[in-house]
Amino acid sequence: MDHLRYSGLPFEEQRAAFLDIVATDPLLVKTLARVRALALPDWLVVSGALYNSIWNHLTGKPSGYGIKDVDLFYFDDADLSYEAEDTVIRRAAPHFERLPLPVEVRNQARVHLWYPQKFGQECPRYMSSSESVGYFASKTHAVGVRFGGDGQLELVAPFGLDDVFSFRITPNRVMDNRRTHEAKGTRARECWPEISVVPW
Repeated sequence: MDHLRYSGLPFEEQRAAFLDIVATDPLLVKTLARVRALALPDWLVVSGALYNSIWNHLTGKPSGYGIKDVDLFYFDDADLSYEAEDTVIRRAAPHFERLPLPVEVRNQARVHLWYPQKFGQECPRYMSSSESVGYFASKTHAVGVRFGGDGQLELVAPFGLDDVFSFRITPNRVMDNRRTHEAKGTRARECWPEISVVPW
């Protein structure tokens, strides 16, 4: 049960543990340095690369285990065209060469334009990268980090961190994302059997 050693602790203690793990994970250290150099507006590294790295650390698995890619959000509402986002994606690509995992770059100012076609329901128009994190299918997955102006890592975690540290995938019912919640829960349990999935 040592993997649950941070479960139930006060948020500030969990926050410190989370950022310590992120700051010492070889994959994340390398990735965050490249992202920082790219200097995108309102950027956040979010979701799987973060919480999966926490679970790997706490269960003694190697850095990068079970992680498919790194999700990098940015927010730029000056030009909402596909072409503008594609230009950023192309500009970013050389920064991430030779990283062990692909980096998926997405402008959160544009999500409401393509989301209905892809997922069959409306999506709010986000006003920042941080806001979009609050709409993930599972509260557990709603985490993001970036470097602040002082060079320190900042955390975005609208639902706190106890689900992450409790190895518990909890639904976020703000939108009808049941299928995504269940699919991600099933996949996560295959990699980390310690996980429990709260039913939708």
